[in-house]
Amino acid sequence: EVQLVESGGGLVQPGGSLRLSCAASGFTFSSYAMSWVRQAPGKGLEWVSAIDSGDGITHYADSVKGRFTISRDNAKNTLYLQMNSLKPEDTAVYYCAKGAGTGSYDYWGQGTQVTVSS
Repeated sequence: EVQLVESGGGLVQPGGSLRLSCAASGFTFSSYAMSWVRQAPGKGLEWVSAIDSGDGITHYADSVKGRFTISRDNAKNTLYLQMNSLKPEDTAVYYCAKGAGTGSYDYWGQGTQVTVSS
């Protein structure tokens, strides 16, 4: 059974940092691209970042480029999102998602809440 479990969310002041983790199990983690997707209150899903399998090439939405860093530890079956210089508009539930090989996702975690507020 595929499981994705996010952690690391919380309340942080503007300009602060958080690191999200996503523990994966039930599939060969290293073989799949992984993504972070977020949903702000009252808004739709927004893709944030992705990391390819194999070469580990990373991709970012313009809204987070230069502030967020995605990484993966295939030995630990864990995906990370380092978030720096956080802004109130980064407030959202953050989900990790397993790539389905077609640009879509076939499994999602339960999400972790990130709130950026003073």
